[in-house]
Amino acid sequence: MSTFVVVGGDAAGMSAASKAKRDDPDLDVVVFEKGEWISYGACGLPYYIKGEIQSLQDLVSVTPEQFREERDIDLRTGHEVVAIDPDDRTVTARSDAGEVVQEYDHLLIATGAAAVTPPIDGLDRQGLYTLGSMSDGKDLREYVSRAREEEDLQQPDRGPACQFLETCNGPVGVVGGGYIGVEMAEALAANGFEVHLFQRGDRILKSFSEATSEAVLEHLGEQDVAVYLNAEVTSFEGTDAVEAVKTDDDRVPVEMVLVGTGVRPRTDLAEDAGVELGETGAVATDAYRETNLPDVYAAGDCAEATHVVTGEAVHVPLALTANRHGRAIGQTVAGERTEGGGVAGTAAVKAFDIEAARTGVLDHDIAQAAGFDPLARTIDAKSRAGYYPESGTVRVTLTVDRPTGRVLGGSLVSEYGEGAVHRSHALVGAVTEGVSVAELANYDLAYAPPFNTTWDPVLTAAKVIEGQR
Repeated sequence: MSTFVVVGGDAAGMSAASKAKRDDPDLDVVVFEKGEWISYGACGLPYYIKGEIQSLQDLVSVTPEQFREERDIDLRTGHEVVAIDPDDRTVTARSDAGEVVQEYDHLLIATGAAAVTPPIDGLDRQGLYTLGSMSDGKDLREYVSRAREEEDLQQPDRGPACQFLETCNGPVGVVGGGYIGVEMAEALAANGFEVHLFQRGDRILKSFSEATSEAVLEHLGEQDVAVYLNAEVTSFEGTDAVEAVKTDDDRVPVEMVLVGTGVRPRTDLAEDAGVELGETGAVATDAYRETNLPDVYAAGDCAEATHVVTGEAVHVPLALTANRHGRAIGQTVAGERTEGGGVAGTAAVKAFDIEAARTGVLDHDIAQAAGFDPLARTIDAKSRAGYYPESGTVRVTLTVDRPTGRVLGGSLVSEYGEGAVHRSHALVGAVTEGVSVAELANYDLAYAPPFNTTWDPVLTAAKVIEGQR
């Protein structure tokens, strides 16, 4: 019997294990996970901390018992793989019960990514948090809920915001203006905390267009979130616990700090085994997600992917990429070689009462390095027919290649529920297929007064930029 060993029990790992076992029931599938949580939605953690989701268990897609009993997968939680021997084709794992050596015919490294802890003085002070795991989410929820018992927190009749707090106060700090920083600013502010967000660069959500970033920044201000741009945090001051965030220009008193400055791929295990890394620092793979070692694959937040616009290797630690590539590996291991596919860097974020989405290449320097001559335009358009009640505004930024008109990327922002995220899907198709902006302008998008204008905002943006290039 052939054995497929998976290191890591989250999106990529469990997608691969499930698909492989489903396609080849005779395959022996063994999964090692160093923690106790598997197959969970880490993207839901800010909403658990906010109080909209009552139980950590609600974030679990499939339980360990279901994997073991219903899918016949040998799942071993509490087992940390400490070594891979590609010559003997074995992995060594440690648990409280001791050490085990497991042979493999196929191996998937899906070790994920870890929260980045920047070199800032005072990182060892109490009251500093990151959000890279379920345990981190639990710790932050306990802070927000003033350390009430977990069973208390998970009662279904408990609602969000201040009603489940002993007191609602602050101030608190958030370091980093990316997805986690913006989402956690909302989670903390919704619970009555005075939120101070520190961003090292000159804008938040820097992977989005400037117009989108500005719209989100303005809305955060409307929600009384204090945002400090070009604010390099130099230290966290305090005796034992953090008492203030210090930058070059400010000293802001705080009671707690969330450090959300990004993630880095966990590659130590792979490197020690002789697996090659790419220029991004993540594991390099071919189109089938196979590494330089035979029958050793990598997927998820520890691995690179290929960008559909530039053709270059990128590190895009997002959930769909992990699930899709894991599933492809499972199918390959089961006997049908399957490519994982490229990525467009598609992402979305909610910030209080607005939503934003992005896809493709928006940065002009990256576009130029890939051989394009980028042109960008931003338009505002109604989300519904002008005569329909409660119509909102969608702001669309399109980036195209000036000579060919190829759609390189797009960024959208609107009031929450007015369709920025769903409208981005048309742009994902255009970016992935490499269509021209003239072709995009002819997309047959749906129209009805409650949902759209006759000319969807995406189509309007396409017409405008096509007329100007």
